[in-house]
Amino acid sequence: MLQIEVANETEMVDFGRQLATQMSLGTSLYLHGELGAGKTTLTRGIARGLGHSGAVKSPTYTLVEPYLDLQKPLYHFDLYRLGDPEELEYMGIRDYFGADALVVVEWPERGGDFLPPPDLDIRLTVIATGRVLQMTSHSPTGAACMERLYSRPDEQS
Repeated sequence: MLQIEVANETEMVDFGRQLATQMSLGTSLYLHGELGAGKTTLTRGIARGLGHSGAVKSPTYTLVEPYLDLQKPLYHFDLYRLGDPEELEYMGIRDYFGADALVVVEWPERGGDFLPPPDLDIRLTVIATGRVLQMTSHSPTGAACMERLYSRPDEQS
């Protein structure tokens, strides 16, 4: 497990940028945390790290926001308002998970068994001095990403 503490929104975006550079195509990342913990802010940083300069909003009502014109294509899911996990099967959720893009999912617990296992999980926790991010890998792809982050001493707390 890799644990990182960030003090503010700028640091969260910066960590997302750095994370994006360490994620290989095909990596899936699941973000867990209460409302306001910084899941969308972290995703904004990932998109910025991949070259996106526009707004990054949470696709709460559309479920997915594609960013296909980046250095590495990105699919950003927000399942907060998902009515029934089976809806994911109807939209072809598994088709988004492949070797040609990165996938970030907010509120993955709402997807149940319709989501494939992630390469990485990040749990965001609000603390008095900012946020704590606990990253866990679940695959060789995730482990390699974490190893690259561990090799950056300025990113460890």
